[in-house]
Amino acid sequence: MGGTEGWAVSVPGGYRVGEWQVGRPIATGSWASVYEGRHEGEGETRSALKFLPTGTVTRRQLRQLQDMTQREIRLHRSLQHPRLIRLRETLVVDDAENPELDGACVLVMDLAERSLADLIGQGAPVPDAPRLIAEICEGLAHMHAAGWVHGDLKPNNVLMMADGSVRLADFGLTTEIDGTHGYLPPAGSVDHVPPERWGEPLSERGHAVWTSADIWALGVTACQLLTGHLPFSAPTARARYVAATEYAAGDRPLALPASLPEAWRSWVSDCLAPNPRSRPGAALQLYRARMLAGAVGVPLRRARRRTAGVMALALLVLAGVSGAGMVSPSVADPFGRWLRTGSDIPPQYRALIVEAGTMCSEPGLSPALIAGMLKTESDFDPNLSDVDKDEYGIARWTPSVLQFYLPPASRGTTPSPPLPPEVSIPAVGRYLCVRLPLLTGVPGDPGLLGAVAFRSSGEVVREAMGVPARFRAYAERVRKNRAAYEP
Repeated sequence: MGGTEGWAVSVPGGYRVGEWQVGRPIATGSWASVYEGRHEGEGETRSALKFLPTGTVTRRQLRQLQDMTQREIRLHRSLQHPRLIRLRETLVVDDAENPELDGACVLVMDLAERSLADLIGQGAPVPDAPRLIAEICEGLAHMHAAGWVHGDLKPNNVLMMADGSVRLADFGLTTEIDGTHGYLPPAGSVDHVPPERWGEPLSERGHAVWTSADIWALGVTACQLLTGHLPFSAPTARARYVAATEYAAGDRPLALPASLPEAWRSWVSDCLAPNPRSRPGAALQLYRARMLAGAVGVPLRRARRRTAGVMALALLVLAGVSGAGMVSPSVADPFGRWLRTGSDIPPQYRALIVEAGTMCSEPGLSPALIAGMLKTESDFDPNLSDVDKDEYGIARWTPSVLQFYLPPASRGTTPSPPLPPEVSIPAVGRYLCVRLPLLTGVPGDPGLLGAVAFRSSGEVVREAMGVPARFRAYAERVRKNRAAYEP
């Protein structure tokens, strides 16, 4: 077919596979090619036909292709969501007279209009970028909540449909989290892979990967949509990778494009935190993106001073009750999969609690644990002030301790009370992500051990090889509160 020379799979126009007839070529990558398909049955139905070859590759390449195909099919069979491209059926080409196509796997998917990569101009922001970013977060939050890592998030793999909405696509590098992490083959876009990826040892299963890798790619993609530029400026992908690595090592500052709206700088910077454990989760970034999508020009530091009433209104937007774009599994409670619906957790804190409780995959950490700790510490009182103990806010933080668990850009100075919930609550998640691994080997409930370490110290818990007698009543209150908030 004219125009497809050099494609991974060249399919002639009019070729039939199953009940589909191949139409115009759409796109190709290193391993697969996509064509428009027209259904030969009743009615005009169009689709995207993704051809993955078998007859023109080496035995080693075939194994890799089979692995990627199985990853994609497994993801589609496990997850369905309005922000994930839909797989209609899978087919295998049976054409012995055409060895280049014989045996090829064909994924029949919904047809998109274009990818976001097609919209990114040189130095120009994409129209309606804030909404697009929020929709990307919707799909990513759903994947992460279900225990999946996308592994190859970038504008090429985000598709725009005819109605202007977007879908995450190309799941050949997805991985299901097994315990604390998953594994990916040594592949991916250099501009969107986090610096720590190549520092992970390569085992037979691939590189270890966490959901934080997707958050890094989300930050890069958001920067591209908002500015038309990548966050690390250099003439080649290799040079940009070196710049990102130097930034992650602390050898150079993060110099985001000057055209990035001020309100989004903190959002993008948090995604690109050098320490993977300091990156926010997709649920919180969705919450923040939806707020910013309505006020792109308002600095985040001002937005953080808004009243609880405005925060509650933003939560209603997150729940989708304001109209178009509703994708939550529960309109009434988008966080119901993590926290019990109808509990006494103030609604304006639920997103922050889910973010803190999903910040890493350490055993024992959960949103219900975070909620149980906050209930025990302050009864969710954001204005708590215990001057005698030097403890303040909803989590009873001591400012001199809190400073070490703030986002990287905010460290170095001791914060002054009052300590707002949007600062205090995520910091509890960061604390537990750092401290829980240090309690490995101490017998007992990992979550309760972490809670007691937060109230006392990790050293106290390790020396006692469990919960010390003087903290058992505290641990029991946290346990009961945690149970009350579990879905």
